[in-house]
Amino acid sequence: MLVKTTVKPRGARFPGRYIQADGAMALLGQEARTYGKTAIALVDRGIFDLLGTEVMNALAGRVDFDLVRHGGECSEREISALAETARGKGADVVIGIGGGKALDTAKAASRDLGLPVIVVPTIAASDAPCSALAVVYNEDGTVAHDSFLPNNPNLVLVDTGLIARAPARFLAAGIGDALATWYEADSCRRSGAFNCMKMPGVSLAFEVARFCRETIFEFGVAALFECDAKTAGQAIERVIEANILLSGIGFESGGVAAAHAIHHGLCELDAVHHHLHGEKVAIGLLAGLKIQGLDDEFIRVRDFCRSVRLPTRLADIGIADPTEATLAIVARRACRAGEIIHNEPMPVTETMVINALKVLI
Repeated sequence: MLVKTTVKPRGARFPGRYIQADGAMALLGQEARTYGKTAIALVDRGIFDLLGTEVMNALAGRVDFDLVRHGGECSEREISALAETARGKGADVVIGIGGGKALDTAKAASRDLGLPVIVVPTIAASDAPCSALAVVYNEDGTVAHDSFLPNNPNLVLVDTGLIARAPARFLAAGIGDALATWYEADSCRRSGAFNCMKMPGVSLAFEVARFCRETIFEFGVAALFECDAKTAGQAIERVIEANILLSGIGFESGGVAAAHAIHHGLCELDAVHHHLHGEKVAIGLLAGLKIQGLDDEFIRVRDFCRSVRLPTRLADIGIADPTEATLAIVARRACRAGEIIHNEPMPVTETMVINALKVLI
């Protein structure tokens, strides 16, 4: 007699390879060559003039390449334009160099082309580099949708010396994004919510997320001082790994919840558009802890955020005089049907989000 069993799969996602070192940019050409003879490299517009020569030197003699200046947003228009350029070049590999929006554009274009992608983050402001996710924005800067990609990047090449030269504000924003990883993954663990693979995470996912938080708490303050000094020391090496690799694995494989949903809601407001992703996620995390009634953890996280230069009040991200109507806009977007805020281990309403945000006035 056959006994029927119900299979309950769990899963995790990882980038194909991850290389981190001071001076890793010098490896870009030889790494690109492993994927083919021709490359298209999308470079963040904010660093194009600063790093263009360094990128060309890294690629020269290894692959035939063109550099493309990113337009600024990861929008459908930017994704299509890059894909068309790469197609015309006959590219064998797509390379994204810069911040999260440039990297997401390269990842999405590589999906449309069916090509491998190398991502080279020049800041550690989010966990975007390792993920099989592209956050697609409208041209006005509001979030359009999350685009889940079939594959993680083939290679994530992290030059810590390069990241240490960037303003410390970017590293702090990455700390905000990474700090939310454990709390959101734990919410999904308790609720049984799915991760980015549309299944519960494996045990390793939650241990990676926990290790991410512990690393951030231990090394975050020191890493910012090293970044101030433009030095790739031990602390910044550990925090860059946490911001990019540990957080990337943790959020994709563990799951996301209130912090990022409230971030999406905050992006509906013009006042916050000049603030970084991780800065808004930090506000979302604090609001999420209030929603869960975790007052002691709220105080711990709030005090830590202050120590690593992250916002803890709505005014810190440009919402100086929030009205009930303003907070309702955020809550409505955060709580819409199918949104990740419903991964929390309790029902969350718009009123709960509004009340949590009021604590941060």
